[in-house]
Amino acid sequence: MNDRRGDEGRQFVNQPLQRFKADYFKALAHPTRIQILEVLRRGERSVGEIQRALDQEGSTVSQQLAVLRMKNLVDTRKDGNVIFYRLRDPLVGELLDVARQIFDSHVTELRALIEPDSPPRPTPARRRGLATGRRAAAGGTTSPR
Repeated sequence: MNDRRGDEGRQFVNQPLQRFKADYFKALAHPTRIQILEVLRRGERSVGEIQRALDQEGSTVSQQLAVLRMKNLVDTRKDGNVIFYRLRDPLVGELLDVARQIFDSHVTELRALIEPDSPPRPTPARRRGLATGRRAAAGGTTSPR
């Protein structure tokens, strides 16, 4: 017998997780914030370094850093008058990689629609995977990204 109340109960239990995911993706829903996270995935940076890397005004960068800080995507450290930012969780970098893979997949599908007779081009993620596989097959080591 299928107990519908049980299914509804599971949905209720998952609501906090669904709300967290929605809020998390909202925090990612701005190109400048994504750019900031891409810079920070390479390591801790000062506000000035982030501004130079993005070639954007200080007020824009500061505003977007405040949102990322409020949503717990970044942590800060102060050294004298300089504030440094870093990713709170390195998994954010993996999330950005997955988003890139989805983007590459969509581009490949669109190209196939536009140019149906051309062979599919490997996406950057596939090229990296092929190169990693070749190094491993040749006895080399692979390093995680």
